[in-house]
Amino acid sequence: MRELIKGIRLALVMWVLTAVIYPLLLLICGQVAFPFQANGSLLTNRQGALVGSALIGQNFAGNSYFWSRPSAINYSQDENAKTGVSGASNLAASNPQLRQRIAAEIQRLQQANIKPTADLVYASGSGLDPHISPTAARHQIERVAKARGLDTNQVEIMVVKNTDGRFLGIFGEPGVNVLKLNLALDNL
Repeated sequence: MRELIKGIRLALVMWVLTAVIYPLLLLICGQVAFPFQANGSLLTNRQGALVGSALIGQNFAGNSYFWSRPSAINYSQDENAKTGVSGASNLAASNPQLRQRIAAEIQRLQQANIKPTADLVYASGSGLDPHISPTAARHQIERVAKARGLDTNQVEIMVVKNTDGRFLGIFGEPGVNVLKLNLALDNL
């Protein structure tokens, strides 16, 4: 009986430590040290309205905006969806549906005078990548500048300002956060 009581006490102490104190400590540290990231990296427009998260890709239409990567789940724009959905399509490279989607995407880009790049044609693994490559952004500069009535140099400067470098200078590839770039263009 004594061993049972010891076991129950130890289980309760461990539960309080791991299920209450440790998560609370992490929550406090996150809110103090990294409040923007801890609260979802939410971005607002000039009017203060919430427009999205810097961590989740969004679909942009129209020539006045830079276009994101395609998404296998269309960035949860289904009106019946209660929550966001992520994930790849899991279609094999030999699947005719995937080939049709890619061919349609290439045709859409070519009609808009955009040279197709891999990240503008293929969806990311999660389906929610908010970045495109600097090359993909450069291929869209002329279209966006013309639609907004801006000089291409001015739009190119905005692309450079909104390009994230490699993590710690060595990990990953540079990328352009499409939502941040489009918000910066709207704020001009």
